[in-house]
Amino acid sequence: MSTEELEPWQWPEEHWRRIVNRVRAGRSLRPAQWHKGARCAVALSFDSDHETNDLREGGESVSKLSQGQYGNRQGVPRILEVLARHGVKASFFVPAVTALLYPDEQRRVIAEGHEIGIHGWIHERNSVLPLQAERELQLRAAQTLERICSVRPVGIRTPSWDFSPNTLAITREMGLLYDSSLMADIDCYELLLEGEPTGVVELPVEWIRDDAVYFNMNRFAGLRPHTPPADVFDIFKREFDCAYREGGLFQLTMHPHISGYRSRIWILEELIRYARSHAGVWFATHAEVVRHAKAHG
Repeated sequence: MSTEELEPWQWPEEHWRRIVNRVRAGRSLRPAQWHKGARCAVALSFDSDHETNDLREGGESVSKLSQGQYGNRQGVPRILEVLARHGVKASFFVPAVTALLYPDEQRRVIAEGHEIGIHGWIHERNSVLPLQAERELQLRAAQTLERICSVRPVGIRTPSWDFSPNTLAITREMGLLYDSSLMADIDCYELLLEGEPTGVVELPVEWIRDDAVYFNMNRFAGLRPHTPPADVFDIFKREFDCAYREGGLFQLTMHPHISGYRSRIWILEELIRYARSHAGVWFATHAEVVRHAKAHG
């Protein structure tokens, strides 16, 4: 009987070990101190999914597409205004289809000093793609962002943080500096592929530090989460407090079409104000954080 025919509880040890060891966290890269002696690094990020959330499902819902368009018309401008008001730089992870729909949005993001990273072609799920399709889409996405922004991305966040057994090998082949899709730690770490160091740095994410899990709804699937914005702020604030106390990294993921609303955008602004009230806090793009961690970890 082949392993494909076995239940997981019947797998031989070498089989489940092979699965676990495909992609693993390697050495920690927490630096002794951050840029210019800062105690804590803050890495804010925004996934500009826009219409691709529906398009990737083959959807043509005018209603859902309009919510995605809100991300461009209101969400991103509101976020950029907050960042500019406080002099904070951040990272925007952008599906290539979003960039093609809204090239001026991406050029504005770059012009204002922020980073743009790869976020798939059409927000596809990597784990269901054949190797060649995943590789082609990732390469095409990088080329599209570079053509529109005149800057080649150095980092990737896989759509929905969906990571196939081939994703890391493709990322390494492309010579990317970092990934930001995995959750093995709270500090940057080097990624291992089949037990071997890759040189690719992971800047870890976590659903706890993602706005979508608290606000995102699906009216046809009975999904109705609604956490009061004040409670979401409290969760993010507590995450920052621990990062500051430990001298570590506070990373946050938000979505323009989710947190770019008037009753929620204050969460971002108040977090920035709160972090700024502490001495020795360094706001940086994901690429800047990774470069510092790699050099001083």
